[in-house]
Amino acid sequence: MKKILGALFLLVTLGTMTACSSGTNQKSIQDKGKIVIATESEFAPFEFKTLINGKDTLVGADIELGKAIAKELGVKADFSVMSFNNVLASVTSGKADIAIAGISVTDERKKAYDFSKSYYEAENVVIVKKTDLVAYSTLDSLSGKSVGAQKGSIQENIAKDQLPDSSLVSLTSNGEMINELKNNQLQAVVLEKAIAEGYISQNDDLTIADLNLKSTATDAYAVAFAKGTDKKLIASVNKVIKNAKKTGQFDAWIEKASTYTQNKVSSEE
Repeated sequence: MKKILGALFLLVTLGTMTACSSGTNQKSIQDKGKIVIATESEFAPFEFKTLINGKDTLVGADIELGKAIAKELGVKADFSVMSFNNVLASVTSGKADIAIAGISVTDERKKAYDFSKSYYEAENVVIVKKTDLVAYSTLDSLSGKSVGAQKGSIQENIAKDQLPDSSLVSLTSNGEMINELKNNQLQAVVLEKAIAEGYISQNDDLTIADLNLKSTATDAYAVAFAKGTDKKLIASVNKVIKNAKKTGQFDAWIEKASTYTQNKVSSEE
C-alpha cells in the first residue's frame, strides 16, 4: 500500500511540476477576463509611477503596450508591480501571464523564457555629475571608481563586461542609484539612454558622459513569457507590437511619458 501511495504521490507531484512549468494559454486568460502583467515602477519612460489628479498612477510606454495587448485579447490589464530582478521569475512561477519591463533578450534568457518580437531598440549610456565630466572622459578613467547598475538588468552585464576595472555596485532601484551618484557614493551610473535623459532633465547637476559603450545583440526590449507559452498568445502580442511600431504609436507613448517626468522624480526622491 505504501508503494502504491508513494507512486501516486510521485505522479501527482510530476503532474504539478509539469503544470507549473507549462506556459500561459491565451484561452485561459480570456476565460478569467484579465491578463496579469509583471512590471516594475522605476524605469521611466517605460514604466513608473506619477501623480495624476492626486492619485499615484502607473504610467509609461510599456504600460500602454500592456493595455494594448489586453485590448487585443478582449480582457482587462492587471499590472503586478515588483522589483526588476523578480519580474522574470513571476512568469515562471505562474504569478504573471507575461512580463513587460524593458526586458532585454539574451541567449541565456532564451533558454528559460519565450519572447515576443522586439518593440524597442535600446542604447546604453553612462551618467556622471557635470563637475566630473572632464575627469571621466574615457572608460579607463572609471577604473577603480564605483559604478552603479540595476540588479538583474542588461546594464549590469554591460558594466561587468565593458568596465571590468571599475567597482560595480548593483542596486534594485534606479532612483537609489541616482541619489547615490548625487551624494558622491557612486561616480557613474549605467542606464538606458531614454531613462538617463529623463533623470538628467530633472537634475541639472547630472549629464551623459562622452563614453562609447559598445552596442550588443541584446540591446532590444521584448515581452517575456514562460517557456512553452501558447503560440497563439505570442502571435497576438506580436500583432500589437507590429502595429505599434508601424504606426509610430510606441514612440508616441514614450513622448507622452516624458510629460510625467517631474512627478516621477519627485515621488522617487
